[in-house]
Amino acid sequence: MNKIKIEFKWALIFSVIALLWMVLEKLSGLHDKYIDYHLYLTNLFAIPAVIAMVMALKDKKKNFYGGEMTYLQGLISGIILSLLIALFSPLTQWITSYVITPEYFPNVIKRSVELGFFKTTEEATAQFNYLNYARQGAIGAFIMGVLTTAIAMIFIRSKKVVA
Repeated sequence: MNKIKIEFKWALIFSVIALLWMVLEKLSGLHDKYIDYHLYLTNLFAIPAVIAMVMALKDKKKNFYGGEMTYLQGLISGIILSLLIALFSPLTQWITSYVITPEYFPNVIKRSVELGFFKTTEEATAQFNYLNYARQGAIGAFIMGVLTTAIAMIFIRSKKVVA
């Protein structure tokens, strides 16, 4: 557990950031009054998500590897972090769906049918539900976390100085 203590800490921090983002979306009306903009504006979560991943990798480099971390060490750390975030994701989605904004699914189902994205309420309900979002969220969190890590480690890794 000590080897992944930093990843566990940052997975919890990431989950809290995700929940705060959902509160912000709800308070700004993206789950009801301005739901038409949700599809686009929710993607802005990538900004704090990338920042959190980079901060986690820098924390690992500084406090576990003593300031010297190879690309592979960082990649492994990022994969572990991404896996932990993916494992926490169904819980954060449950809190979002049933505590923070239980009206989101009914609102997005209704609006997506009104706009013609789906022909029936049943089709929209098959897309917009907790189970589907929990599954997509976990898979997406893992894939995006690994991709973010793979790119970020190009810049975070320790570079060998040639004399």
